[in-house]
Amino acid sequence: MHSIITKIGPLYVYSYGLMVAIGFAVATLLAYKHANDFGIDKERVIDLGIVMLICGIVGARIVYIALNFQYYVRNPPEIINLTKGGLVWYGALIFGLGAAAWFVKKNRINFWMAADLFAPYIALAQAFGRIGCFLNGCCYGSAAPSSLLLGVVFPEESVSRYPTQIFSAIALLLIFVILRIWQKKRHFNGGIFLGYGLLYSMKRFGVEFFRGDYPKILYGFTISQLISVVIFIVCLSLFIYRCLKWKNSLKSA
Repeated sequence: MHSIITKIGPLYVYSYGLMVAIGFAVATLLAYKHANDFGIDKERVIDLGIVMLICGIVGARIVYIALNFQYYVRNPPEIINLTKGGLVWYGALIFGLGAAAWFVKKNRINFWMAADLFAPYIALAQAFGRIGCFLNGCCYGSAAPSSLLLGVVFPEESVSRYPTQIFSAIALLLIFVILRIWQKKRHFNGGIFLGYGLLYSMKRFGVEFFRGDYPKILYGFTISQLISVVIFIVCLSLFIYRCLKWKNSLKSA
């Protein structure tokens, strides 16, 4: 675990924050590069990316604090301490989408086209973030059999754990590749983004079985797994609806 990459004078460069920053920069630059393919002004892409990042981090932190409310009641100064991680992706998704909806409406941008543009790069940015989680030691896995070659022993621990951060990073890279290929063959607006929602929720549901940082709350499932099921159902319903709407438009054309 390398939570601190380096020190520049009195400032510390934390691995988690660095990887999140790199992920955001790469995702925004790639979205900027392909913005014209979606009929979106490139300058607006940068502005939208910044709005989503800020609101996403705020939302991710709020949800994390809500899930660990008792700890933060006892330790209020820790609320603004992000050096140890402490972000929930679904919080980032909800707040980030809300901010994006406001931004695109204000700037007269088609929401679904903007969502399709950003979807693959969101997955890519998340992959960088998960590597940051691994370096930071957060979002860790449950105890793994000592005979398992994939097991990782973090500093100050004697227990071998599943490297769930790496599992997630690899899965997110695969999602990124799938969505980029899909982008080139898209048929209706919103399909790529809803596809991201379907793939990510399935990924998160599966990886949660190996996570060790959240308790099981209902029938052996974690809160993230229950949210994943809801996200999957919503995205599947919207995907079918928009697909049927697209097919009907072809018939009436």
